[in-house]
Amino acid sequence: MKKDDREFLFRLLETPSPTGFEMPGQRVWAEWLRPYAAEVACDAYGSTWATLPGKSKRSIMLAAHADEIGYMIKHIDDKGFLRLDRVGGSDAATARGRRLTVLGDKGAVSGIIGNTAIHLRRDEQGSEKAPAVHDLWVDVGASNAAEVAALGLRVGHPAVYQDGPLELAHRRLVGRALDNRIGGYIIAQVLKRLAGAKKKPAFTLICLNAIQEEIGGHGAMMATYRIKPDLCICLDVTHATDTPGLEPAKTGSIKLGGGPSLTHGTANHPKVVKRLVEVAAADKIPLQHEASSRFTGTDTDKIFTSREGIPSALVSLPLRCMHSVVETAHLDDIAHVIDLLTGFVHSLAENDQFGQTLK
Repeated sequence: MKKDDREFLFRLLETPSPTGFEMPGQRVWAEWLRPYAAEVACDAYGSTWATLPGKSKRSIMLAAHADEIGYMIKHIDDKGFLRLDRVGGSDAATARGRRLTVLGDKGAVSGIIGNTAIHLRRDEQGSEKAPAVHDLWVDVGASNAAEVAALGLRVGHPAVYQDGPLELAHRRLVGRALDNRIGGYIIAQVLKRLAGAKKKPAFTLICLNAIQEEIGGHGAMMATYRIKPDLCICLDVTHATDTPGLEPAKTGSIKLGGGPSLTHGTANHPKVVKRLVEVAAADKIPLQHEASSRFTGTDTDKIFTSREGIPSALVSLPLRCMHSVVETAHLDDIAHVIDLLTGFVHSLAENDQFGQTLK
């Protein structure tokens, strides 16, 4: 990974952008893409896209999501302690003793989620349970509600963990918000690579960084209706199931460092999936496979049903410890996803048709 690409990725990961409050991260993403894209735009709620013109007006959309999980202030008590609600799938079981950044009216405020000392919890029977989100309390250094207000905080302000990115040995990347800020990084790299290629792609490329995926894919639904792509590859993360305590019969078998994962079933159009398999084989890109039944749990579910239907597929980056501050990805997998998506766009011909026919 080149120095400027690493700096871009780390800036994306470090910028707080919880669901519903994504614009700080979107501005970082848009600023980096402007030198490579013909146009960068956003909609009313902040979903942002970059366009690279192709030989035709037919378009391929690469979609990721910009939001991260977090918390929101639900109550402020007379002693100045904050109580929280979840924004997205935040795991209260891992929350105690963590540092927070609360995004208030006067800027970012640091706080901690309290952790009552083990000596005082008196769990003689060994039956202590993980806290519910309403059990969590936050200390921002205030002694009363008025001091909290003086910091520019009120009910409704969002918060995220302060944990930033970290590189482990053997090309592992760790941090919060890899789900799915890493997807925004990947599709930006694809557009940059295609913009610098000698051959113009047959399809116009639109890279969408959607908002609010973590609570239902609302941003992808709105933006896809507006953009009207001819086909779409959605990029998200998937569970790497090669850690202790997981059973392949229940979770499937996806390995960190094993390459991109391609989903089969439901939202995933067989012809688009087939082309992805062909591109991976031709370019010698390792590929893993997983199945979906009723839904994929990603923006793909909202994209493929837009208007009269958009042929779509889901490509996923293997990720350990999802929805935690130690989400773990492999740099080789990231590189292989960039190669796969770039190769897919290059493979498109102006007369390619991905819709089903009766012949």
